[in-house]
Amino acid sequence: MLISKDGDVTVTNDGATIVENMNVEHPIAKLLVELSKSQDNETGDGTTGVVILAGALLEQAQKLLDKGLHPLQIIEGFDKGCEYAVEHLKTIKNEINYKENNFENLKKAAKTALCSKVVSKYQDKFAEIAVNAIMAVADQSRKDVNFDMIKVEGKVGGSLEETQLIEGIVIDKEMSHPQMSKKVSDASICILNIPFEPPKPKSKYNIDIKSAEEYKKLYETEQNYFRDMIKNVKESGANFVICQWGFDDEANHLLMHNNLPAVRWVGGAEIEQIALATGGRIITNFKDIKKEKLGRAREVKEINIGTKNEKMIVIEDCPTKKAVTILVRGGSSIIVDEAKRCLHDALCVVRNMIKDPTIVYGGGATEVSCSLSVAEKADNTPSIDQYAIRAFAQALEVIPISLAENSGYNGIEYLANLKAKQIKENNPCLGVDCSKNGTFNMMSQGVYEGYLSKKQQFQLATQVCKMILKIDDVIKPHDLDEPAY
Repeated sequence: MLISKDGDVTVTNDGATIVENMNVEHPIAKLLVELSKSQDNETGDGTTGVVILAGALLEQAQKLLDKGLHPLQIIEGFDKGCEYAVEHLKTIKNEINYKENNFENLKKAAKTALCSKVVSKYQDKFAEIAVNAIMAVADQSRKDVNFDMIKVEGKVGGSLEETQLIEGIVIDKEMSHPQMSKKVSDASICILNIPFEPPKPKSKYNIDIKSAEEYKKLYETEQNYFRDMIKNVKESGANFVICQWGFDDEANHLLMHNNLPAVRWVGGAEIEQIALATGGRIITNFKDIKKEKLGRAREVKEINIGTKNEKMIVIEDCPTKKAVTILVRGGSSIIVDEAKRCLHDALCVVRNMIKDPTIVYGGGATEVSCSLSVAEKADNTPSIDQYAIRAFAQALEVIPISLAENSGYNGIEYLANLKAKQIKENNPCLGVDCSKNGTFNMMSQGVYEGYLSKKQQFQLATQVCKMILKIDDVIKPHDLDEPAY
């Protein structure tokens, strides 16, 4: 549970979120925060694992320093250990196949990312939503996924089970006037980046109205501006208006009377997403409104959610067919926010599978297998580097030990049995039976992790550890009140 200075509460087990919200002051700890962010930016998953591995490497490095090894010798040994681990990863990775309407392997990878999360009870549903969302926007020929076309909206109320995938875009807004039509079929959407207001001079000005006639004249001038604006919209063939800015009350009233449903104060990122999805252009001048610049959608409607009748706008069946929204429901804002973070991890895992459909097995199986391989390489290394290489192998064992302890087992005893089984059966798929299904085989349990994510964890953790080991002194700018150190 993280509590901010403002009293905002966040409950999460997402590694990136925890380190990002912690009040970290130690300069070395800040490097670990950056490490977690790097893993999150690159692969989106494995943020907890990479920080734990880096911590284990630093712990092993401290022991080696106490024995008298030079930091450069430790760095060289860790470098070789990482290289051996990545080479071994290549020998145990497997390629998965996914075909049209058969994404079971992708769902298993998403479920692995979700099984330790708050939404684990609904991991099947969330995994299916994540896979369907990614496949809806993926360009499989280029093996590319545009995350901008996947929008995740949250609404408090209901249960996590009511979370749904909507083919289209959902805006957390309502029609600008309560008497406007709530549903528009075959929508021609005018996307505006200009307010429905009379033009204002750039310099400061004052208008003195001294009589009713002058006020009437000003009112008529404003009305004419609004009528011209609405006329331009109507003549283009638009039957729905989305505006990034606000409407004057008079303009809103005229839009309603001209049967032009409208939404105002839509965010810039949402405006861009709507333009991409509907094939429309963002218009910055009323004189530029033309038929060919309008966006299209089969239907735009206002829906009510919950007993408080909270309203949202849904734009369905856009021409590009490459825009989806995941509407997350939950009993509180804390649960909704954590469900969004869980979905982000699952979406990233599936995205990585599209880019490189190769997997290694989870449950600590990969770390144990790599640890055994690296330890064997250490035994065959004649130089003093063998100590650091063996220390790297021991650091890798922290992940399976943590998984075993979190599952209620004795960590060291479980790891000893697991290593013996892997050596005896020569099977890199054997890992920690966290769900207590009665089998160590992660292949039969369908516990998959992305090869790219695991490789990135090993390399990033090693890089940060090497950087820290090269530090001799921490120098702080001299302060009159504090001694330099």
